[in-house]
Amino acid sequence: MKKARAKKSHNSNTYGLKGLSVLITGVNGQLGSVYLEYFLRHGARVYATDMQDEVSSDLAKRLTKAKLTQWSYHKVDVRDEDSIRATVQKIDALDVLVNNAGTSVFTPFEERTAEEIQFVTDVNIKGTILCAKVCAEKMGKKRQGSIINIGSIYGVVPMDKKIYGDSGRNNSEVYGGTKAGIIQMSRYLAAYLGEKNIRVNSVSPGGVFAHQKQFFIDNYVRKTPLGRMAEPDDIASAILFLSSDDARYITGQNITVDGGFSLNQ
Repeated sequence: MKKARAKKSHNSNTYGLKGLSVLITGVNGQLGSVYLEYFLRHGARVYATDMQDEVSSDLAKRLTKAKLTQWSYHKVDVRDEDSIRATVQKIDALDVLVNNAGTSVFTPFEERTAEEIQFVTDVNIKGTILCAKVCAEKMGKKRQGSIINIGSIYGVVPMDKKIYGDSGRNNSEVYGGTKAGIIQMSRYLAAYLGEKNIRVNSVSPGGVFAHQKQFFIDNYVRKTPLGRMAEPDDIASAILFLSSDDARYITGQNITVDGGFSLNQ
C-alpha cells in the first residue's frame, strides 16, 4: 500500500523568493502545476508556459481559490526558439528558469519509430537547450540567475521492467537517454555560464504517486528505502531550494529526489 506521511505546509520554508521573476515550462502537467503554486506561495512572480492555448481550468481554479495572483500564462512551444523569445522578451529581469517541459513514449523498444525518437528528443533535449539559451541571455544582462533542468531517475539508473509488469507503461530508452543528456547538459552549462554568475543544476525526480495501479505502487515502494512514492511537493521543495540564495554556491549538480530508489538498482 501507499505509505502515508505528514502533510507539509507550503510555507514551512521561506527560501527568500519574494519578488523573484520565474519562468516555468510545462505548467499544465502534474508536477509543473505544483511548481507554479509553490513559487507563488513563496512570493515569486511567475511566467507560466505550456503548449496549450490556455492554462488548465483546474489549475486556474486552484490558484484563484488560494488567492494567488502574481502569475500570467503564455503559450510556448519549447521546440521553437521564436516562441520562447516572444515570452522572454516580455520579462524585464529573469531570475529563475525551471526547464520542466518533457515527454515520453511507452511503446516497446522493438516498435520504436523514427517519429517517436524525434518527438521525444525535440521536446526533452532541443527544448531544454533552447529555453536555457534564451533565458541565459536575459539573465546574463543582470549577471545572475538560476537554471533548473528536470532530469529523471531514469537518466541515472535503468528502468526495471519487473516493476511495471504488463501495464504497458514501461518507460522508454529514448526517455532515459534524453534525461541522462539533460543531466550532462546541466553540468556543461554550469561550467559555461559560471562566469556570468548563472547557476545551472538538474533535479531528477523518482516515481511520483499519481493513483497508479496498486501492484505498481507495491513494486516501486518495495525498492524504495523511504517506503513510499514521491509526492509533487517533494520535488518542488528541491527546486525552490536551488532557486534561492541558500543555494548560491551550488552549480553543476544533479539532485536525485527519489527516496533512495536508485540505491537499489
